[in-house]
Amino acid sequence: MKPIRLVCGTRSTRQQFSTETALGRSLKLYNHDAQHAQLHLFDTNSRGLSTIYNEAIRYAEQQPAILVFIHDDIWLQDFFWLERIHEAVARFDVVGLAGNTRRVPRQPAWAFVSADFKWDERRFLSGTVGHGKGFPCENVSSFGPAGQECKLLDGLMLIADSAKLVETGLRFDDQFKFHFYDMDFCRQAELKGLRMGTWPLSVVHESGGAFGTPSWREGYERYLRKYGE
Repeated sequence: MKPIRLVCGTRSTRQQFSTETALGRSLKLYNHDAQHAQLHLFDTNSRGLSTIYNEAIRYAEQQPAILVFIHDDIWLQDFFWLERIHEAVARFDVVGLAGNTRRVPRQPAWAFVSADFKWDERRFLSGTVGHGKGFPCENVSSFGPAGQECKLLDGLMLIADSAKLVETGLRFDDQFKFHFYDMDFCRQAELKGLRMGTWPLSVVHESGGAFGTPSWREGYERYLRKYGE
């Protein structure tokens, strides 16, 4: 069975990652065989996520794996997360935990339909994510049923078989260092005819995002220019 490789960029040192970050601490709960679960960690990282994610894809050209691009502020709270990931990639080419079944012009995020952060209608949203510091979490966002085919996915966790990425040439765009790297990745996946969707996997996300910040608005303008919107 192809190994699952978590790809994560963190500003922390390797030791700090293990003891201080949500992902590092939660991984210690699961004593899995390294042949089946691996960690490709970019510690003390200052590069953009697109850049390091592409580096992980290049590495996987010689060391194939199911790649899980994941933030370091994610608590893995699912005892069966390895099984869930294998199930997900058997169904979809690109998988996320939350997403939108449609996409509209000038959409600023998977869940919003306008630059003033108006939520899309619930019938178009899919997936569930917990929020807070560990488990039990402070609250759970149940956006809609998981297992739905989507046009856009939240970048807190994106999953794909490296063989599919290599075969299609799907990559992240280096111009999107953090904001909009996930939106652009989904647009590129759609152009290549890949099937995207959400899958049920229990996690808790410590961050609520940085919508509306100057760096976010710069990313939004880059994204709109790229797609002529």
